[in-house]
Amino acid sequence: MGKYSVRKTKTGVMFNLKATNGQIIATSEVYSSMAACRNGIASVRRNAPIAAVEDQTVEGFAKEKH
Repeated sequence: MGKYSVRKTKTGVMFNLKATNGQIIATSEVYSSMAACRNGIASVRRNAPIAAVEDQTVEGFAKEKH
């Protein structure tokens, strides 16, 4: 099972989403507070399971709605 790894930076707090094998598969922006970072994680949890895939490597790709 994957996990969210939260860490401090010089300018705030950020998270990485790691796959089961430990590989980083997503990196967040740097947030100014821990609360904002946790809100970012909650947003990914809410939105990612239903997110469409837009393959922009294909000429004339289909644009997906948000």
